[in-house]
Amino acid sequence: MSGRFKKLVLLALAAVLLVGVAPIQRALNRDRKALGLTRLEPLENAPPIIAFTTVALGGFRGLIANALWIRASELQDEDKFFEMAQLADWITKLEPHYTAVWVNQAWNMAYNISVKFKETAPGQFPDRWRWVYGGIKLLRDEGLRYNPNEVLIYRELSWFYQHKMGANLDDANVYYKTEWAREMARVFGDQKANLDELIQPQTDDARRRAQLLTNEFKLDPGFMKQLDARYGPLEWRMTEAHAIYWAAKALEAARLNPSKVKADDLIQVRRNIFQSMQASFRHGRLVSNPLTGRFEFGPYLEIIPKVNEAYEEAIEREADSRENIKGAHRNFLRDAVYFLYSANRVADAADWYAYLGKNYPDKTIIDGKTNSFPRNVTLSDYVLSHVMEDVGETDRDRVKARIEDFIFSAYRFLVTGDLGLYAGYRRMARDLRTKYMSEIGGNEARIGLPPVDEIEREMLDRMLDPKEGLPPEARAILRTELRLPPEQMPPATNAVPATTNAPVAPKP
Repeated sequence: MSGRFKKLVLLALAAVLLVGVAPIQRALNRDRKALGLTRLEPLENAPPIIAFTTVALGGFRGLIANALWIRASELQDEDKFFEMAQLADWITKLEPHYTAVWVNQAWNMAYNISVKFKETAPGQFPDRWRWVYGGIKLLRDEGLRYNPNEVLIYRELSWFYQHKMGANLDDANVYYKTEWAREMARVFGDQKANLDELIQPQTDDARRRAQLLTNEFKLDPGFMKQLDARYGPLEWRMTEAHAIYWAAKALEAARLNPSKVKADDLIQVRRNIFQSMQASFRHGRLVSNPLTGRFEFGPYLEIIPKVNEAYEEAIEREADSRENIKGAHRNFLRDAVYFLYSANRVADAADWYAYLGKNYPDKTIIDGKTNSFPRNVTLSDYVLSHVMEDVGETDRDRVKARIEDFIFSAYRFLVTGDLGLYAGYRRMARDLRTKYMSEIGGNEARIGLPPVDEIEREMLDRMLDPKEGLPPEARAILRTELRLPPEQMPPATNAVPATTNAPVAPKP
């Protein structure tokens, strides 16, 4: 057989084999797609490097990605997170549908690399924030771009907002919350979100902000409005609202792709929602303090009914964790009563206290007191028990310090314009003194406390002191609200002023 003829025979045989393998390849492709082993569809609008690796390397890119993944795991064990981040970036370019790499790389950026950076000034963590937000953007802007229906990516996004930014486990958590509020202020300003004007923008400014919301932050104002109706009103400048948003997106993705969802993943997603609502209730109220130029956080009382509904839904849905969720629900109700009472919303506090007693009648509400069932404890006694547990029932100095704290907070709320909390904290100071004096009956001369009016005058003098008191702007507002005369310039001599500050009711 001549060499030329032999080559022709081999070529013909190769052609027959290629034709014969085509049906088998198509069957393999169908099976791989059905099992989710390989994404065969082309990537739309992919960057050139990803399009190149997807087409040019073919099946070999999986082998390369596996080798890089093994090396990345070794680097993680060696705490070489920066090198690991580079390898993970390469892996996402080789296998953009490999969900675990997106999640792992984002986690590495937000949790492992970020903490390598220290504060640049007291309370300032710009480098740490850059890596945390970088992890969020990686999932939000790139991971979901190639995996729009992956529940795991949505769940991790929700967790980053709830845990990394919203919780207080990181020293920089207040900085994260403040920076995120500033990002959202680009869309909403210093007011609560007006979603209707962004759903149907009528002005150039509204259209600009709507595009910013959808294009940069990847948020749908229509979906946000649905969540407001179900879980809110939500404060969209706070991280907890965005934890709820991405968790709700995860549930939507799970509904559309039920065959690709694990039951445990859905349980965690639902927990993200009611835990974020609980956190939003505790510190989801955002106030822009014009005196300091900073955002301040406080209890968000308007969301209490929806938080309660979320707990009730979780109790009904999650039978295996029902008792644990009930415990969390009861603690939430106790806090709700306390915060409402502190904000001078006594009627609302009484309603929720009755609801607490109805749902948990056989659970004590004062730690250490075996007979403190709701039916045996009045609302005011319950609220004051919170304070008395901290200060000790007959510790005069600690009780007086707590009364001073209440008064200081009351005047601070008056400066920021929250008259409800101002009135509530003044009343708490008086209730605490009354409770204390009743506990020390017969010892008033030895360890009694002066009247609250006297303590208020003392605290007000301290706060209005030009040298050691509040900033000038705050002192001016406080004097205006209490109808006190304007601050006088210090006298040229060492003469003692003839009058002292006496607080009165704020202007209506």
